[in-house]
Amino acid sequence: MGEMISFNKFDGGMAQGYLANAENPLGAVVVIQEWWGLNDQIKGMADRLAAARYTALAPDLYEGRVTQDPDEANHMMTGMDWDGAYKDIRGAVQYLKRVTGKVGVMGFCMGGALTVVAGVKVPETDAAVCFYGIPDKAAADPVEMQVPFQGHFAGVDDWCTPDAVNGLDADLSAVATPVQIYRYDRSQHGFMNEARADVYDAEAAELAWDRALSFLGEHL
Repeated sequence: MGEMISFNKFDGGMAQGYLANAENPLGAVVVIQEWWGLNDQIKGMADRLAAARYTALAPDLYEGRVTQDPDEANHMMTGMDWDGAYKDIRGAVQYLKRVTGKVGVMGFCMGGALTVVAGVKVPETDAAVCFYGIPDKAAADPVEMQVPFQGHFAGVDDWCTPDAVNGLDADLSAVATPVQIYRYDRSQHGFMNEARADVYDAEAAELAWDRALSFLGEHL
């Protein structure tokens, strides 16, 4: 089990996050929350990474706010300061760089979109693993991806639609870094979230997790 810590934002302010330390780490990963906030499920993802020998830090982008209500989650996501989130994420990457070697970023839903942002704009990032999230190009243009990138997307998704994933795939086809895009045609948005029985897909989640760990092992 991990613990809540304080770390420096990129701009010098302070942020909070959940740190799960690994024994004899192979590397480290910044875990970026879904639009629900830094809840127990995201902390559990950090713990799973630590068990797989990756020290993990999940920054608290909502500053303690957590919800299970989709309307409230949407309100918090749309009201979030994305520039401030970038500073938290970059600060988390820099924190892990001081205690481990290479650092990847892994995010889910809103965090998946921010993972693309990190891969484009956070120079200390060494790899990016995105689960069903695509940012507006004004936030980060995928054609400028700077790191090895792996993406996992559901076939039944009205946010990261199959057409949007096709567009992301096309944008990434021209980048110089390695790119892997996986589609899970029968799965729904959020299929990795075991706390949501309405969308969780155990088979797809296990396959995606194995692919993500293999990718991290190759690039971290």
